[in-house]
Amino acid sequence: MWIIIRLLIGIAVLVAAESYFILRLNRATKQFFPKFYEGKYRLVRKIFLIWINLYPLVLLFIFTYFGITGSYLTAPENWLLDYFLIYPFWISFVLMIQCFLFFIPIDLIKLLSSLFINKKKKKKKIGFFVFYIPIRVIYDYNIVDVREIKYEMKNLPSSLENFRIAFISDIQADHYTDQARLKKFVNTVNLLNPDLILIAGDLITTGPDYIKISGQEVGKLKSNYGVYSCVGDHDNWAYRDDYAKSVSEVKASLYANNVLMIDNGIKMIKVDGAEINVTFITNTYVQTVPTQILDSLTSNSFGDLKVFLAHQPQQFLIDTAEKYNYNLYLAGHTHGGQITFVFPFIQLTPTIFETKYTRGDFWFGDILLVVTRGLGMSLAPIRYNSTPEVTLITLKNK
Repeated sequence: MWIIIRLLIGIAVLVAAESYFILRLNRATKQFFPKFYEGKYRLVRKIFLIWINLYPLVLLFIFTYFGITGSYLTAPENWLLDYFLIYPFWISFVLMIQCFLFFIPIDLIKLLSSLFINKKKKKKKIGFFVFYIPIRVIYDYNIVDVREIKYEMKNLPSSLENFRIAFISDIQADHYTDQARLKKFVNTVNLLNPDLILIAGDLITTGPDYIKISGQEVGKLKSNYGVYSCVGDHDNWAYRDDYAKSVSEVKASLYANNVLMIDNGIKMIKVDGAEINVTFITNTYVQTVPTQILDSLTSNSFGDLKVFLAHQPQQFLIDTAEKYNYNLYLAGHTHGGQITFVFPFIQLTPTIFETKYTRGDFWFGDILLVVTRGLGMSLAPIRYNSTPEVTLITLKNK
């Protein structure tokens, strides 16, 4: 039922955004290109709408087929399909939503105040988004940011002074995050010369085809004290009907390349007499961590630095980490919003319907929650105003 509701909401949003965008486009074209408007504009508009809506119609067919037969259909991995159908739809969809969000407040202000708003200025603003959105999408696909954090704590052992933790998440190897993109990301991490690398899960997106590539590329990560990961949502979805097999194969691929994926466990890392306690919590869409396991792992934890690593930034997990005096809570999952619209004062992204901790740093007493933006993508094969990120945490004595 929830899937059907989400589908209906998606269709409603698409229809509303398209209708408003076309209304705006009609007015602008009529005013600034009257001859074109009276001539071929209606034909061009019709072709555009048919082209843009082909992909959602394909998705609707796949969804209906699954509902009737119970069998999955997947679109072929083909660059023609990507560049002539999938990318044009998503970029146009983002453009429509962005214009909808940007101009609706202006229209409301105009309606309430009866102030005149120059249409030429509106045209320029729409024109800005027409250029900005595809440029930003290309930028966010090709660039990886490094975000550096200094974490200060009292009585830090001297051996942990300037200790560097590279934190990454949501690698999500797939057709769009291919081997070349993975290599670039891994090289960015290695250039930081981290002492320890922690991953908040999601090594693949879906299907078993990229498990081996993901393991091989992640296995090239280099640090003095190892590379470790918790279990993410997508790690369960290599095989749609067998979550255990999915996680098992992802773990095996990582293990073959000297990376450990730990499912509800603790790793004690010794650094010249000091101890770093990393608690790995498995809390995903597939499985919520049992209360007994969560309490058992956290209530008796000890170490000079205590790190709570989970895929999702959930409030009950934050409360638990704070209760048992952890220093750091590291999470991913959100992709930094993945698609974040330009809007005054807030980070406006669909992710806020799930969590308010979409990206960045959040303090809860003495515990710091770090939510990294990750690399890969899900649902939409694009990022917008959410550049991939490697987070480097440097420990300092307070």
